[in-house]
Amino acid sequence: MSPTLSLIFMYVLFLCCLSPCAADLCNWTGSGLAREAEANSRTVQQVRLRCTEGSVEWVYPGQALRVVLEPNLSSARHTTVCIKPFRSFNGASVYIERAGELDLLMTDGGRPEQVFCFPVDGPQKPAIFLLANPQRDISQRAVGFRYELLGNRTTAPNLGQSVLQASCRPCNDTELLLAICSSDFVVRGSIRSVSHNAERQTSLVEVSEGRVYRQRSGVFERHTGTIGVPGSSSSWHGHIHTLLQCHVKPGGGEFLFTGTEHFGEAWLGCAPRYKDFMSLYQSAWAARQNPCEFPLD
Repeated sequence: MSPTLSLIFMYVLFLCCLSPCAADLCNWTGSGLAREAEANSRTVQQVRLRCTEGSVEWVYPGQALRVVLEPNLSSARHTTVCIKPFRSFNGASVYIERAGELDLLMTDGGRPEQVFCFPVDGPQKPAIFLLANPQRDISQRAVGFRYELLGNRTTAPNLGQSVLQASCRPCNDTELLLAICSSDFVVRGSIRSVSHNAERQTSLVEVSEGRVYRQRSGVFERHTGTIGVPGSSSSWHGHIHTLLQCHVKPGGGEFLFTGTEHFGEAWLGCAPRYKDFMSLYQSAWAARQNPCEFPLD
């Protein structure tokens, strides 16, 4: 670690106790102007968040902000933290505090809306340290990000500096049967289109005319049919992200899409053809080897 970062870290450890801590269940919004107006303006503002996901927004950033993530889940063990900066991120650099050191994660002017993930090492609570950049014009300065704490069995997209790897290989039979039980979303549908983003190294799969068996949030929405048009009915529609290296292409027929949700986005896991999955599931059901129930319709 450079001498500059060492000084920053010692500065945090020594001064954070002088600054009152703000706490909320999941989210925090604050301003750095009030802190700079105080007599002792060199104190580091502290925030403690108690949820496994939420957001932080710091307008007019001044001096430094330390965000400690400590969810109130005594039985849960989270091994990875992911953050996604807001598109309007401007005015600070982001560091990860772990194992007694600060690691630079993103500088001001970096790529917005890129997901960064890092492991949680040791018993110390994960902390995110934001250091405001000195600027004369503060009218356009605002920094913020969304965060998620992930468990051992959760997979995350391999974007930017993510430490988790997403696999493009086909799922085996056991993984397929478990996917319908543990995935954040389970959706049957057809591939309407596939678009590619070379900068983010991702592909976006548009899914339509399907059925949603389960989803954690509102990634997939129901589109109602046109009033007065014969045969027009409602259907589900949504988008699923995957890695560009997986070379996803449009294909005919119905698929069963499963996967995880991160920052309001669906990420692809197992995606067999629906008829192939139903054949597998019916065989497992007859042998009483299905790990959970799935609608046979």
